Amino acid sequence: MVPHKTCCYDCVYCQLGPTTNHTMAVAEYTPAHEIILDLERWLRLDGEADYLTFAGSGEPTLQARLADIMKLAREQSKLPVALLTNGALLWTEHARNAAMQADVLIPSLDAATPEVFERVNRPCEGVTLERVVDGLIETVAAFGGETWLEVMLVKGVNDSAEELRAIARVAEQIGPTEIQINTVVRPVPGGEVERLSDEELVRARKILGPTAKVIESAWEHGAPEDAERSEEDVLALVSYRPCTLADVARGLDMHVNEAVKYVQHLLSEGRIGQTHQDGETYYTKAEFDGQE
Repeated sequence: MVPHKTCCYDCVYCQLGPTTNHTMAVAEYTPAHEIILDLERWLRLDGEADYLTFAGSGEPTLQARLADIMKLAREQSKLPVALLTNGALLWTEHARNAAMQADVLIPSLDAATPEVFERVNRPCEGVTLERVVDGLIETVAAFGGETWLEVMLVKGVNDSAEELRAIARVAEQIGPTEIQINTVVRPVPGGEVERLSDEELVRARKILGPTAKVIESAWEHGAPEDAERSEEDVLALVSYRPCTLADVARGLDMHVNEAVKYVQHLLSEGRIGQTHQDGETYYTKAEFDGQE
């Protein structure tokens, strides 16, 4: 959609190297008719894929004709259309119009505090975290399809528990279908950044909550056994002492929404019971199936 490294970010982890055209100026960088001809040629010769993904060697929403091109792609093919974007410009009408042409929206959110945002994404002038977050919230609210929110984690940059909790709070406002966690797995030209270990990825997933998952290629040694929090951990905790939902979430370092999911399933199976005291609901291990 745009020439190599035309982008409003200069992310420390980018496998394409430093941004050479650091801008938020929207223009027809690549002539739209050339892109359309390429698409039509591909559809005639092959045309088989899981998705038609609009991305680029930079930020695709900087392409002035993006919405028109995506609309044409929908008309000429039955394939679902995906937009892979850093999400930085979704507060603008132009970028949002393009997003509305997608079946699947895949934006990024690598930070939720201004200091870390500047450090990891290094935005161009005019792009602020507040604008990015507002754009994500408003766009996802108006978008009818699935949204996969990508979070790229860099060791020592945006992986602290404090920053992850901040991302989780913002993601809850955005309301994506799922959060996809990634880490640095490819060399970064001109920079040195480190990946998270498998154990650190597990910790990040737990903090980011029930809709978060680590993408398959991010694991260094394959998904460890404790990649997903098991119901047995919840059962073990409430067997030790009666717990509220907040106690479960705090005790197992998980989001309260994740705690709700496990507790409700264990209740439905009769493996735990509940009691009420002083306006609080406490969960305990059931003595036998179906007993509170």
